[in-house]
Amino acid sequence: MSAISATETFRAARDFLLQHREDYHAAYEGFRWPRTDHFNWALDWFDAIAENNDRTALHIVEEDGGRTEVSFARMSARSNQAANWLRAQGVRAGDRILVMLGNQVELWETALAAMKLRAVVIPATPLLGPVDLRDRVERGRVRHVLVRDTDTAKFDEVPGDYTRISVGADMPGWLSYTGADDQPETFGADRETDADEPLMLYFTSGTTASPKLVEHTHVSYPVGHLSTMYWIGLKPGDVHLNISSPGWAKHAWSNLFAPWSAEATVFIFNYTRFDAGRLMAEMDRSGITSFCAPPTVWRMLIQADLSQLKTPPREVVAAGEPLNPEVIETVRRTWGVTIRDGFGQTETAVQVANTPGQLLKAGSMGRPSPGFKVELLDPVTGEPGAVEGEISLDLSDRPVGLMTGYHGDPDRTAEAMAGGYYRTGDIGSRDEDGYITYVGRADDVFKASDYKISPFELESALLEHEAVAEAAVVPAPDPVRLAVPKAYIVLAEGWEPGPDTAKVLFEHSRAVLAPYKRVRRLEFAELPKTVSGKIRRIELRERTAQGTGTEYDEGDLR
Repeated sequence: MSAISATETFRAARDFLLQHREDYHAAYEGFRWPRTDHFNWALDWFDAIAENNDRTALHIVEEDGGRTEVSFARMSARSNQAANWLRAQGVRAGDRILVMLGNQVELWETALAAMKLRAVVIPATPLLGPVDLRDRVERGRVRHVLVRDTDTAKFDEVPGDYTRISVGADMPGWLSYTGADDQPETFGADRETDADEPLMLYFTSGTTASPKLVEHTHVSYPVGHLSTMYWIGLKPGDVHLNISSPGWAKHAWSNLFAPWSAEATVFIFNYTRFDAGRLMAEMDRSGITSFCAPPTVWRMLIQADLSQLKTPPREVVAAGEPLNPEVIETVRRTWGVTIRDGFGQTETAVQVANTPGQLLKAGSMGRPSPGFKVELLDPVTGEPGAVEGEISLDLSDRPVGLMTGYHGDPDRTAEAMAGGYYRTGDIGSRDEDGYITYVGRADDVFKASDYKISPFELESALLEHEAVAEAAVVPAPDPVRLAVPKAYIVLAEGWEPGPDTAKVLFEHSRAVLAPYKRVRRLEFAELPKTVSGKIRRIELRERTAQGTGTEYDEGDLR
């Protein structure tokens, strides 16, 4: 299929979702994934919309107030120069290239350039150290690394015969990316891109196990994130701010594929330390129309004066972990807009979401995204149609926005895809209207006195109290009940850890939770997190089993 027909096929599917932006039923029933034999999002889509297009594609604001704006046309030309230069350095189709950059223009240039070359990108956060990088280079069979000058020293401890490319200052023994400046601004592909060619390899964040290597193709993320575009509510001309670190899947979701598929501007505010007031000032100054942030950022925002933002975005969404109802209500009360949850994984685009213009139900993630047939599999029988069960995707009409599999691990892939369903490992419940509520990770849900406990539900209840900034609940061994809920608490500003605060929180737990769900033990501590910001509950469970730390027992404080 020709590049023109691939472009038009993608455009037709995108425009259908834009046309039904607030009509969920029409969008869900009528949407069909654009399926083509050949597709290259950088060449067939981005370059097509960038031609003679002087609108801003990327707008970056630095902490010192410096600004960089790059038009669609200029980004297209710069990515062509980068592709030509990388080709001259030996980057070929199928080569693995580890990209470890911050939120800087070169990150977007090289993402497009790698696509155009049909190279396979392994995104990496600059927070990684030599041990993690060695694992990625070895398991990812990396042929080239492209990193910030400030991170080149990390690779002194990473053996391998790979091309070393430095972005920034010239570094001894490294090629300088500045060579791309002298390359032609036009690019010629050596052949069409097969739709099923690999494009990205993501190392998952590993909250409970070692990172898996997730493989995506030239359609599973570039095309699959049409569902993400729909969930966010993006449309041409929007200015979209997504707070996410480079190297993680959510960055590609909402800082690359979704906004540029919608022909929206990607806005970045680089900061070293989060400052809610400064962020809101920049949002006002730059005319942000849509905003996505993880729950941690939303929780920090509501502790500030939200009224500082004079012109709230039209669309506000959250992803990464479920968002608690009291955060949603605080933002709704102040900004007059409702945060809409979305659920997806590194392995997929957005599977379940509260989409624009639809009725929201408290605590619910929403309904299946267009293009995704979501089933809840019974935890005992594995049969679909359960009221509560494992959130799974029906593979009889395989959604485009689903990974190829776990690279180099056929057994794990087969397990995840067994029986004609992709199993997410997350538990949800579905109501009579089709809305799905998140219960928890299958390996996080536990039993206490034979009652099933969802940590997320208890955490949500704790976060309703003004003293709690963050909370994580895990099972604590108990001789009578088998296990009881134990909460690890990060206190809000102005509250001090100790028995008095613990007593207040136990009283709150008794007031808002059923007796069998009550928090029985409590500890004040920082929460261990992955570099992508997800809570590592496995560490908390281990800490609980070891009995370290100062623990308060509900019975002792009554």
